[in-house]
Amino acid sequence: MDLPLDTLRRWPDVEAGDLRASDAADRLVLDESATARATVSADEIAVIGDTHGALTLSVAAAFDDRAASGLGIRVHQDDLVGEQALAANAERVGLGLTYRSLPLTAETVQDARVVLMRLPRSLDALRDVAGLIAAHAAPDVAVYAGGRIKHMTVAMNDVLRESFAALDVTHARQKSRVLLARAPREGREPVARQAAVDGIVVCAYGGVFAGATIDIGTRMLLAQLPAVIPGSADDVAIDLGCGTGVVGAALAVRHPDLRVYACDRSAAAVASARETAAANGVADRLSVNRDDGLASREDGSASFIALNPPFHSGAAVHEGLAPRLFAEAARVLRPGGELWTVWNSHLRYRPALERVVGPTRQIARNAKFTVTASIRR
Repeated sequence: MDLPLDTLRRWPDVEAGDLRASDAADRLVLDESATARATVSADEIAVIGDTHGALTLSVAAAFDDRAASGLGIRVHQDDLVGEQALAANAERVGLGLTYRSLPLTAETVQDARVVLMRLPRSLDALRDVAGLIAAHAAPDVAVYAGGRIKHMTVAMNDVLRESFAALDVTHARQKSRVLLARAPREGREPVARQAAVDGIVVCAYGGVFAGATIDIGTRMLLAQLPAVIPGSADDVAIDLGCGTGVVGAALAVRHPDLRVYACDRSAAAVASARETAAANGVADRLSVNRDDGLASREDGSASFIALNPPFHSGAAVHEGLAPRLFAEAARVLRPGGELWTVWNSHLRYRPALERVVGPTRQIARNAKFTVTASIRR
């Protein structure tokens, strides 16, 4: 059956009139791979980086009865909200049993003969994925890696050539292009990059914000965090949207009796933060979980949250992301609990923090960043 991509939704991801669940790059990947997909079974296909399900569900729909019989397309999505959107879309169109969501491990690509993927913007992320495919996919695997031309660079070709002996580039269509990689070389497993920065060992898998360093906004937040963390001895401090786990690790290192909960919706970020915790000797007090905001935390269960909010959803910039996290923090904080936030000064989040969380004071500010502390009403 044909799947009308325009009917797919982004939910529970941010939805807005200018944001779509599929784009021209998805369509080009599907068209370029159609002949190859016709010669393999569903369980010989892997999909990596599908944003909201357009690639996975289009592949499943093409198999008709074969897909419905339980043959599983293997799927990896770094973003937990992307996984949730895929599941919701699959349920709506009756394709909920046609795929398996998996972590980025050998199982996802083992003996795969066709791999469809959206090109990550990070070269390190692309290197991790390409190396894994080359190491574990079938010798005749064909990798169809598509993206919007404005986000593609010639360096992506070079990265793919590290893991594949043959690389072709399709003609552009609707400002999109597909790279076709074949003839895998030896390949390798993803490895976290590591560096010691300002007394903290930072570990990062490909694609995690700032990589194995500390971005200047987080540096500013770390410099301003309070000497005494609010709450009782039984409280857990929270690093919300933890990325590589730098803030959570710093809190645990500075306060030897403190337990810290760190979370992020990115699988690569969660893996990186766990490595960061271990590298700094605080893994016993710093737990890391993949979560959409603080969905797994109870109301009124924390006294301190640190946050460096994102303003990107995939490649899209959207101002609604930070207020959603402010609301999550407000829900989880006890009355009198504190949310410490760093944000780009031009975004002027203080009114939103005042409205959603409570009284907010400025701790520090420069031309680029502002650090505030908000007290839960």
